[in-house]
Amino acid sequence: MNGSPLSTPKLFDSLTEPGQSLQQASIIERWQAIRLRSVAIAAPLSAEDCMAQSMPDASPIKWHLAHTTWFFETFILEQFESDFQAFHIDFRVLFNSYYNGVGDKHPRPQRGLLTRPLLDTVLAYRRNVDERMLRCQDKLSDTRFVSLLELGMQHEQQHQELMLTDIKHLLSCNPLFPALYPASEMLKPLPASHTLSWQDYDACLFEIGHEGKGFAFDNEGPRHRQFLEAFQLTTRLISNAEYLEFIEDGGYQNPALWLAEGWDWVQQQDLRHPLYWRYDFQQNWQEFGLHGLLPLNPQQALGHISYFEASAFATWAGARLPTEAEWEYAAQLHELEGQLSQLFDHCWQWTSSSYSPYPGFVPAAGAVGEYNGKFMVNQYVLRGSSAFTPAGHSRHTYRNFFPATSRWQLTGLRLARSLIEE
Repeated sequence: MNGSPLSTPKLFDSLTEPGQSLQQASIIERWQAIRLRSVAIAAPLSAEDCMAQSMPDASPIKWHLAHTTWFFETFILEQFESDFQAFHIDFRVLFNSYYNGVGDKHPRPQRGLLTRPLLDTVLAYRRNVDERMLRCQDKLSDTRFVSLLELGMQHEQQHQELMLTDIKHLLSCNPLFPALYPASEMLKPLPASHTLSWQDYDACLFEIGHEGKGFAFDNEGPRHRQFLEAFQLTTRLISNAEYLEFIEDGGYQNPALWLAEGWDWVQQQDLRHPLYWRYDFQQNWQEFGLHGLLPLNPQQALGHISYFEASAFATWAGARLPTEAEWEYAAQLHELEGQLSQLFDHCWQWTSSSYSPYPGFVPAAGAVGEYNGKFMVNQYVLRGSSAFTPAGHSRHTYRNFFPATSRWQLTGLRLARSLIEE
């Protein structure tokens, strides 16, 4: 089975039954395509690749394949399958991530020690659950079933992005710097002539958050009003070339540019550049990716930086990071006027907004209510999407979030400035 992380796998043949609505058929086909894509991402990997865990924040590919299946078995089949019987009783603990309401969990830093079950067993687990899910098509008239099915699909798409970032980190630890995909599939950079410029936005009162049409995670609402002072945003993301200027100007050696906690972290980790940058033997910059170790592309959008690095660069540039409200307001206008580039499909963009609940936020009842709400502390919001985000999974209300030191995700930045009205 061959597949690319940047392509859409072929759908199974239509399983539409007589009397089935187009909407019902569509959700089945979407579900099948999403399930196929996860296996396609893993297809170029060896069984050894799929087992290894490079750091506690990352998970083995085998675990991702099993956990996304566990989600459907635990939250849907256990509730809707009339003769439910777990594929393997121990999988309930092994592949639970953080759902305390479900029961015990295998320690996250020890997922790479799970040499058993074998990868073939995990793939058999996926096939078994997929067959059982298809036998539940008569439940598509149940709104609760459809809601959980949609959540499971969106959940698996999140893990598809994690699969790519986790395997990238794993392969970067290998001194052979193996390439997983051909360089022809890389994102095309902006032309060198695309200079950095600013877009102005007037002060306004606007509504932020999901409007209620289509899917959204619970943390994207409730929709509410927010006032913005006049501000500016850069019309594109910061490039590798611009961040290299920051490095060459001593950015990593100047404590005045850094938040105190960020400066301590940089010193403790002895950091001098973004995560996947390195020198070659001739002291030229290179960058590792899923396409192997290649010369640093100066026009490519900068990626794999922490909140602390983004903040330090913004200070050095005489600017700041945007708030998530500023970003969302500009993204709404962008849909109408096309003022900004690289809002999506390049890098997640750090904002200065702490990840906290919107006014009126109430977590869902039961274990699925643990999905987002309990993580609303000590993290910052990122907006947009990345080159690893599955097609159709991004939207301008999406609230991604990570701790300030996270760099293994494809995270970059867009600058903001406040406009003082006279």
